[in-house]
Amino acid sequence: MKRQVFYSFHFDNDVMRVQQIRHIGVIEGNEPVSPNNWEEIRRIGKNAVKKWIDDNMRYKSCVVVLVGFETANREWVDYEIRKAWNEGKGLFGIYIHNLKDPRTGTCRKGANPFDNVLLKNGQKLSSLVPCYDPNSRDAYNDIAKNLENWVDFAIKSRGRF
Repeated sequence: MKRQVFYSFHFDNDVMRVQQIRHIGVIEGNEPVSPNNWEEIRRIGKNAVKKWIDDNMRYKSCVVVLVGFETANREWVDYEIRKAWNEGKGLFGIYIHNLKDPRTGTCRKGANPFDNVLLKNGQKLSSLVPCYDPNSRDAYNDIAKNLENWVDFAIKSRGRF
């Protein structure tokens, strides 16, 4: 049985890299919203974006944050991380800077978005949630080989927290 996951990422910068991960096919992720629909949702306002995220994350057991160069500073990625953690979902990140975008190639490695979330005890969420950095020479195959195990580990490890 394929796990149901929600992918969190910076749409404008990383959608082409994210599509590569979706096509790996070992897990079922939320269907991507088209650029036109995403712009329409954003134009309606923050409540529409929040509703779209809430609706699409509802029955997912894990949130995978796909980390590009600017992902850590995105308002909605931060919302998705906090929501996943507060709802007890599996959670982890994958740096995707070494996946090639057909338009722009690779990019620089971004900051860890879990560093931005402080727990009640002052500890950074990054101390509990892994952010994997695939092999730079073959990032796609490294992700393909490990994705299912990373998802399973994230879901199982939530029971400890």
